[in-house]
Amino acid sequence: MINKSLQVKLGSWVLDNPIIPASGTFGFGIEHAPYYDLNILGSISLKAITPESRYGNELPRICETPSGMINSIGLQNYGVDHVIKYHLPELKKVFSKKVIANIAATTIEGYLELIKKLNNHDNIAIYEVNISCPNVEKGCMKFDSDPDSLTLLIKAMKEVSQKPLYIKLAPQVTDIVLMAKTAESTGADGLTLINTVPAMRINLNTGKPIMANKVGGLSGPAIKPIALRAIYLCSQNVNIPIIGCGGITSAEDVVEMMYAGATAVQVGSENLINPHACRDIINNLPKVMQKLKIDNLANIIGKAWK
Repeated sequence: MINKSLQVKLGSWVLDNPIIPASGTFGFGIEHAPYYDLNILGSISLKAITPESRYGNELPRICETPSGMINSIGLQNYGVDHVIKYHLPELKKVFSKKVIANIAATTIEGYLELIKKLNNHDNIAIYEVNISCPNVEKGCMKFDSDPDSLTLLIKAMKEVSQKPLYIKLAPQVTDIVLMAKTAESTGADGLTLINTVPAMRINLNTGKPIMANKVGGLSGPAIKPIALRAIYLCSQNVNIPIIGCGGITSAEDVVEMMYAGATAVQVGSENLINPHACRDIINNLPKVMQKLKIDNLANIIGKAWK
């Protein structure tokens, strides 16, 4: 039975609850189907899809940190054609709801190719446009840090996209509010805040960086305060929905992120620690709402500043 007090809306899309596994931490959903019924989720943000298959960065490409982890996967995936042929049909067998397609490329043409190929697939609700990956050596960051480049990208995508565009921004820019406002004014339908934060670790025995790529993206509880700040500032300056992402491990974290201004949330690194994380958070949400005297999640969005 659907608990309507948990429902939220991303534009016209109604989610049964705001909990979405984050891209890159849940595969293509199929991998987690043995653990629990995926249909309890609000949606799923698929692993990043690129125009061609990518091996990703060299090993090692993951290391732990206090209160988090650093990854330098490098957008490893089989490419859009393989995803269309295999992953989307297989996921449809175990997940009846629509999903979020996270797309990444290094050129405008690459993004347009992805959108054109994915447009006709009815189990995709929105495109989450990854312009802020911190562990890919070439591409991505230009669109994330330069308003003019972002404007060109969004305008080009809007001409061909048959689905809403949600732009995934990173915090390591001079003015994330400017980037959010640029995205909205150019036609973006929503935002995802935030991507991982550039970071590194050094091996004390060798004196060299632990990861082959030297740097990667920090995720986990360590970045939740950074995400909260970005959501809090941006949600006051745009009128499009924000999907909050960064360090969520509990139902309390969900409420805090929605107080800051998020409409829905993505759970990332916690899935790698506990494959039942999203299920547990969904089950605990009504209890936390009762404790905090929250009747309806949709009514608390932006409470921190409203």
